[in-house]
Amino acid sequence: MGAQALQDYYDSSPNVRRLALLALCLILIIVSMSLSAINIAIPAIGDELKVDAEALSWIPTAMLWGNVVFLLPIGRLADRYGRKRLFGLGVVLYIVSSALIFITYEIYMLLLVRVLQGIAGSMVYGTGLAIIGAIYANSSRGQALGLVGSSVYFGLTMGPLIGGWLIMDWGWRSIIWMPAIVAAAALVVLFTFVKGEWRTPDAPKLDWQGLALMALAVTLFLLGMGQISEPFYMTMAVSGLVLFALFIRHQLNRENPLLRIRAVKANRMLNRSLLAGFFVYGSSFSLVFLLSMYLQYVHAMTPIEAGKIVMIQTLVMMVLSPIAGRLSDKYEARYLSTLGCALFAIGYLLMSQVGSDTSIGYIITVMVLVGVGFGLFSAPNNNAAIGAVPADRLSIASALINLARTTGNMFSSALVMVLFSVIIGDVAITPEQHPRLLLVIEIAMLLSTAYVVIAGVFSYRRGLTH
Repeated sequence: MGAQALQDYYDSSPNVRRLALLALCLILIIVSMSLSAINIAIPAIGDELKVDAEALSWIPTAMLWGNVVFLLPIGRLADRYGRKRLFGLGVVLYIVSSALIFITYEIYMLLLVRVLQGIAGSMVYGTGLAIIGAIYANSSRGQALGLVGSSVYFGLTMGPLIGGWLIMDWGWRSIIWMPAIVAAAALVVLFTFVKGEWRTPDAPKLDWQGLALMALAVTLFLLGMGQISEPFYMTMAVSGLVLFALFIRHQLNRENPLLRIRAVKANRMLNRSLLAGFFVYGSSFSLVFLLSMYLQYVHAMTPIEAGKIVMIQTLVMMVLSPIAGRLSDKYEARYLSTLGCALFAIGYLLMSQVGSDTSIGYIITVMVLVGVGFGLFSAPNNNAAIGAVPADRLSIASALINLARTTGNMFSSALVMVLFSVIIGDVAITPEQHPRLLLVIEIAMLLSTAYVVIAGVFSYRRGLTH
């Protein structure tokens, strides 16, 4: 089926579009849930595997490594070999890696599972937006992207609630293997009803040297940040930054780089949207991780009780994101997303002031503010970025959007690792350590406030979309 015939098919088949959107959103929910549900399981994992606070901070970071390193090459491979094909392979890898949890009894094996899930996530995230952007190219694209964004954040924040329930009834391993069953069913629906393929056979070949440089840079940076107070690890972190600078130089000198830096720099709408996304997601990742620990350690909540509090953010965002996406089809995206950044800042400032006797009502207020901020920011920002590139480069745009998100998440996670290493150290989190945990939360949330202020500046200065 030719490109025009394929587009005509989807334009004239609204039910097929809806089924494709439903199946893809369900898979995104499952993969996103895996990223966040693990946070609520941190205390249970620490008890069973007998690991300290520093090692526990690596559990969410391991999945981010796979996301960050492989998102750009996946976008390039998807353009060359097919977006739907790469998406399907990503789901299969996710299912297989999840099954490894049945033979996981050491922290290192768990980290391997998380890395493989991160690679699978990069294949799903790096192609999902592009598939929906193509299917809905001529019909309600902003609203569809809003639903995709809602799905990602629904999974990210419902993860702790559903994870808490699974942990209580099935043990912490169930938060890894059970969602894989749902993902398999959704994959069958997707490949049954979604026809055709989107690819550019003459797309440039993959820059393997660039991929190796980026992988080594991210690895050294994260390993070094985990124990940066020691000179050896500080050297590793600095070496990672140096290699990243070499990666940028390498990309500028390549004819077909992983990241077309000059093209991104020349596209004001795209680069401002990506930078705004980077700083917003750099601010948000630590919130769910630290709040989950705060509620369970300081307030002595069960995993499911903590999950109910954390999920409030997503419930608010789910309502607002499709509405904001639809509004961004008609009105300027920068006004909606910049207002979202302002609400983020208020929420993070309030969160930085929590203590051992802070009321749950106060925490709920924070989560509502952050949820409204996400709802107003996400879909308009993504719609502006997707709309800034030609149709045959949607896979790369999708990968860049998700790279901005996961890179922001990675820096946020690295920051938390540094704070844990310097302030708490390699000890278990006991009541005696609660004041130090509160200090980690205060510093992280103040930095998050600064991040969203910067994001707001980039969001507003991106220019006009209409």
